[in-house]
Amino acid sequence: MADSLADIAAQAGAHPIHASQGQVMFRPEDPCQGFITLRRGSLRVALTSAGGREIVLYRVRPGEVCLQTFSCLVEHKHYAAEGVAEEEVDALLVPPEVFDRLMAENERFRSAVLGSVAARFSDFERVVETLAFTGLEARVAEALLRRAGASGVVSATHEGLAAEIGSAREAVSRQLGLFARQGLVELARGRVVLKRRGALSRLAHPDV
Repeated sequence: MADSLADIAAQAGAHPIHASQGQVMFRPEDPCQGFITLRRGSLRVALTSAGGREIVLYRVRPGEVCLQTFSCLVEHKHYAAEGVAEEEVDALLVPPEVFDRLMAENERFRSAVLGSVAARFSDFERVVETLAFTGLEARVAEALLRRAGASGVVSATHEGLAAEIGSAREAVSRQLGLFARQGLVELARGRVVLKRRGALSRLAHPDV
């Protein structure tokens, strides 16, 4: 899907764009400049409450669709969330009029976009289910496992993990401290090293 979206976008006259790590690519109330498809990197999309608490909605990687951008283009409205380059991003920007033409006339592009949009809704379902039905211990454990990868190291601050699960930084710090005392993780500045993945997995999925 990544190649088909990017290749079709390039052939249709999309403009290359670049964002360095940490750069804000769009903010709430920004007008949508066009459809973005990533060639490299990762885009984090998040909402911030009036009180300043952030929650990560989803991440966009090559071949995936930013649901915020799709919604803004289809409904002709401004952004409601913030998009930040979590890693250095190389992407293509398809102007709105070209996006509309591709959706109407190019079956491969339309199928790839709509398929990714459908998959993206599962991310929202996960967020809602996690906030509504899952305790803090399980949410922190699941976030650590999701972010660690093969290395077993999570490069994130306590504040970043709190945003990941929609909780307060203080609560996440207390839970991480408890995990450390139990020997499940090792804490360092800006990172968490997973020591006992199996035990964390059982905490994250107690009913499995």
